Amino acid sequence: MTSETGAEPSTDLDEAPSSLDASFGTPSMDLADPAVLRGALEALLFVADSPQELAQLAAAVQRPLDEVAEALAVIAADLDERRTGWQLRPAAGGFRLYTRDQYAPIIEAFLLEGQRSKLSQAALETLAVVAYRQPVTRARISAIRGVNVDGVVRTLLARGLITEVGMDPETGGGLYRTTDQFLEKMGIASVEELPSLAPLLPELDTLDSDEL
Repeated sequence: MTSETGAEPSTDLDEAPSSLDASFGTPSMDLADPAVLRGALEALLFVADSPQELAQLAAAVQRPLDEVAEALAVIAADLDERRTGWQLRPAAGGFRLYTRDQYAPIIEAFLLEGQRSKLSQAALETLAVVAYRQPVTRARISAIRGVNVDGVVRTLLARGLITEVGMDPETGGGLYRTTDQFLEKMGIASVEELPSLAPLLPELDTLDSDEL
């Protein structure tokens, strides 16, 4: 096929427009420029639907880990300084943009009732037992709660909030722990950041410590 001028079009990939980056297929940019790097990272974090590990981000922008870590720190500080409606926080071993806690009432009022799928009280109680006693067997959860938890455990597994991680060597029962998705929903980086139970349980002294 010829062009309107009669010249044969070039088929040499090396002569592709210089505005395209061969590795990404997108307009080329100087990611060595700190400002451009921060912009690229902000864009990636904006579209990500889960926390992104430092190594994942570094691979996406093809820059060294230390440069990406420094850029993330600058982004977080800038968002805090400008008091934006969102903030960059570590979660589940990675980084993600979250809305600020102070705007939670506005966001909750905006969301229509029923748009958010809520866990039942039984599911929340069971999830709390797993979070604070993990890894823990289903039998142990039932003993602590005083009810059968088979159905609730299946619900939490289906929601991706807990996962089975092996067998109890003494009883042969499956062991359960919380997942990265649980950490993400809680907005924390690890279970060590969970609040202490003591302030939440005034009757703590009256309970058998082995049951907590």
